[in-house]
Amino acid sequence: MSIPEPARRTQPNADSAAEDYLKTIYHHTEWQSDPVTPSVLASTMGVAPSSVTEMAKKLSAAGLVNYEPYKPLTLTVEGIARARGVIRRHRLIETWLVDEMGYDWHEVHDEAEVLEHSISERLLDAIDARLGHPRSDPHGDPIPSADGTVHSSPALLLSQAGVGTTGMIVRISDRDPSLLLSLAAAGIRPSTTVTVVSQEDDGTVVVRAGSGADSGTDATGALVPVTASGTSSIWISAAI
Repeated sequence: MSIPEPARRTQPNADSAAEDYLKTIYHHTEWQSDPVTPSVLASTMGVAPSSVTEMAKKLSAAGLVNYEPYKPLTLTVEGIARARGVIRRHRLIETWLVDEMGYDWHEVHDEAEVLEHSISERLLDAIDARLGHPRSDPHGDPIPSADGTVHSSPALLLSQAGVGTTGMIVRISDRDPSLLLSLAAAGIRPSTTVTVVSQEDDGTVVVRAGSGADSGTDATGALVPVTASGTSSIWISAAI
């Protein structure tokens, strides 16, 4: 299966640009605790540092971001609520595209980026109800509820798991479609149980997919090498 062309995006307006910043700041600390610096935010979003500074000042004036020159950026309570609203739209759209529209999980991120700023709350609520109010998207990311509640479980990066660790995959980053394709081909998705078999000098981690007490396969699952970049995109639950 080929990697799709990115969905076409219209020129962002001021509101959608602000929402993208809030979402990116929130996402940076969703799975780890270090706040995002302006330089990292600029690199992540592909914009100039001066653009980050300008937007940070605007968001700070609006009461959405805590901003001090040369210091990391954090969201205010209102900023967190706004960011979760955008993320809710994005992840419900991704889930809807996979469950109802025939998309595969590596195809939906860019489509959701386009649609998240234009979908109405009425349609979003209808999609949520149609899907049965899912708590996570196809990549394992938690979907905030309508009131902003987020249900998530403790997890660690695969790169941090020692040899012999067994856990269930709870989240795989959707930023690299080729990684999602290769993992799916190896039978690895959220809810797959894996055991770390070995760690190579180049950062590759070899896992046994489908192994563990809950899988019914004992130790007969396939051995799957995961590159260093891949191990930094996969989160697993605590040992089971």
